[in-house]
Amino acid sequence: MIKKLISKLFTPRAPRPILSVKRHAPLRVPQTRHGIDRRLVSRHAIKVCDVLHENGYQAYIVGGAVRDLIVGVQPKDFDVATDATPEQIQPLFRRARIIGRRFRLVHVVFGQEIIETSTFRASGTDEQTTDEHGRILRDNVFGTLEEDAARRDFTLNALYYDPATEIVIDYHNGVADLKKKVVSIIGDAAKRYREDPVRMLRGVRFAAKLGFTIAPATQAPIREMAHLIENVPASRLFDEMLKMLTCGHALECLRRLRAEGLHKGLLPLLDVVLEQPDGERFVKLALERTDQRVRSGKSVSPSFLFAALLWQQVNQRWQQYRAEGELPMPALGMAVDSVLDDQTEKLAIQRRFVSDMREIWFMQPRFERRQGKAAWRMLEQPRFRAACDFLQLRAAAGEVDSALAQWWMDLADASDSTRAAMLEELARQPRAPGEGPARKRRRRGGRSRQGGGGAEGGPEPAAG
Repeated sequence: MIKKLISKLFTPRAPRPILSVKRHAPLRVPQTRHGIDRRLVSRHAIKVCDVLHENGYQAYIVGGAVRDLIVGVQPKDFDVATDATPEQIQPLFRRARIIGRRFRLVHVVFGQEIIETSTFRASGTDEQTTDEHGRILRDNVFGTLEEDAARRDFTLNALYYDPATEIVIDYHNGVADLKKKVVSIIGDAAKRYREDPVRMLRGVRFAAKLGFTIAPATQAPIREMAHLIENVPASRLFDEMLKMLTCGHALECLRRLRAEGLHKGLLPLLDVVLEQPDGERFVKLALERTDQRVRSGKSVSPSFLFAALLWQQVNQRWQQYRAEGELPMPALGMAVDSVLDDQTEKLAIQRRFVSDMREIWFMQPRFERRQGKAAWRMLEQPRFRAACDFLQLRAAAGEVDSALAQWWMDLADASDSTRAAMLEELARQPRAPGEGPARKRRRRGGRSRQGGGGAEGGPEPAAG
């Protein structure tokens, strides 16, 4: 303990700029007013705060976790803010690593849980690196608790919970805004949006997720500044879009995005999809089912979600290429490549998700063949269950026969012996159109026509 204290005393802290910040005392909100149940707080987050306190540092649970606990929502993760620098935090924990370039912070690892621990940030200074639009590119100037609170984007995220005293420190009336169910930005809205355009998306997400309204001053500049989203790196847009789609209120998020004119930089083809009756129905079904899964505590696959959002465009182009004379599977491959090329320019969908999306899409025509060994081969596919769920979604939207979709779901849920009996029963029934014996492939130059098969083109083409 003495060595740690001596190390702390002689470890130089990052220089703090001289700022003309108007000082004011924060509200210290007791448990009887904020209502947080300490039993719902992550024990690992409490542990991080305790260790930092023991070593002479300030430490608070901060941000979204505090917001969610006050409104009665179980947080997905917990963050800690402290006056200790990353280099001072890391040695205090057995498993901790410093990450980040734009904002350096520490990930403290406890098994499957990561407690993101950041140092208080200073208010805006000349040492910040910005682009020509005012977006902050790099900023590792550390500051005080009050300065850190001013740097937070919305008042409902600028709340600091001390698990030892169960007091919430509130510099910007965030607790009151939570009680009033309003999303308010801290400071001048236009300036804050220029610093980080993603804040516009976050404000919409918070309002949709919590059922709040956006304060007039916070909402006013959004439509005029929506074009700044185009300056945000595609990877950040993807992360934010994924948060929106998995917050349990995805449908409401998209509705509000469209109302504010913010959706075009995220899913450029979404407007086209929603203008088509079938497309709108399919997307709404997909998002409603996703929201139901999230609210019931079930996991959601990003691959499945994006496959569903883009399917109507894939399907439309697939039918277009087939009408132009292409064979089914090559036409599907062309449609998939076309849609993904359009989307990945704006939205950096990770390669592993794209691979899964392709598998889900390319398995759809194969569900039409159930005879012989085709069904057994389908069951062996790694993404069979996801593709089967996707078929159920298509059936609910009226795209495919619901009886066919139910048969495949029953097969997926059955034991091996029941599966064998189902396939034997199917073999005794008259074959439906498209389920006849597979035609031999035509050969060209001694090689079989693959028509979209392979790792990038999808599974082998099904006859018919």
